[in-house]
Amino acid sequence: ERHKACSGSSVRNSYPRAVGSAFSSVLAVTAVVVRAVAWLLLWEAAGLTTPVTAFSATPTDAGIRATCSEIILRQEVLKDGFHRDLLIKVKFGESIEDLQTCRLLIKQYIPTGLFVDPYELASLRERNITEAVMVSEDFNIEAPNYLSKESEVLIYARQDSQCIDCFQAFLPVHYRYHRPHSKDGETFIVVNNPDLLMYCDQEFPILKCWAQSQVAAPCALKNKDICQWNNMKYKSVYKNVTLQVPVGLTIHTSLVCSVTLLITILCSTLILVAVFKYGHFSL
Repeated sequence: ERHKACSGSSVRNSYPRAVGSAFSSVLAVTAVVVRAVAWLLLWEAAGLTTPVTAFSATPTDAGIRATCSEIILRQEVLKDGFHRDLLIKVKFGESIEDLQTCRLLIKQYIPTGLFVDPYELASLRERNITEAVMVSEDFNIEAPNYLSKESEVLIYARQDSQCIDCFQAFLPVHYRYHRPHSKDGETFIVVNNPDLLMYCDQEFPILKCWAQSQVAAPCALKNKDICQWNNMKYKSVYKNVTLQVPVGLTIHTSLVCSVTLLITILCSTLILVAVFKYGHFSL
């Protein structure tokens, strides 16, 4: 009887322990589920509803970019003096055979210190030297630097005969008049890198790699149709081009005005003397 009483007592003692152990297991599972739900809610709030996809997409994009050759743009200014030539060269790593159906358009921003002569551009287009057209309206080529505005020029690039996978564009630019300075006899003009637009009749890997956005522009110089060009990302050889422009000094204002007035009076007098001496007048 004592044995039975002891065994009954042990059963009664182990039952609460088993119930407590099962209850602890249920609490642990519930805590894990709550944590998982909390993490899912955090991912949802951050916009990453599929963490595995988000992490796996980065190596894929990096792999695509790694297989794409860079687009190299080089911008330089030729000649000396107040009349310069802006030369832009673009080099593709892809074979030129794959890019024969593509067109390249350069959108160049002209700072206030420079100007492009639209009549000169028209003459160059007639002689088939360059394919460039002014975009800005109400453009005054006689305005000084401090009264002018930034302008835009579209240049349709051509394939470079000396480079199999290169394009180049040519644009004549001219200095504007600048205000005289009190100390330094020079000022600087910064020509920023242009926008590089590309249009192809078919899809190429280079478009998927470096196209950033689409820009509406004329399909060709003599075509009024509008095409959606791809604004391409490229690597520039130079950050920008800086031009040094000599300017006058304010301390020379009185001297310059006096000499200019004297020369004007002298030349006018000589012209009048020549007219009265060699001219034939009939009354």
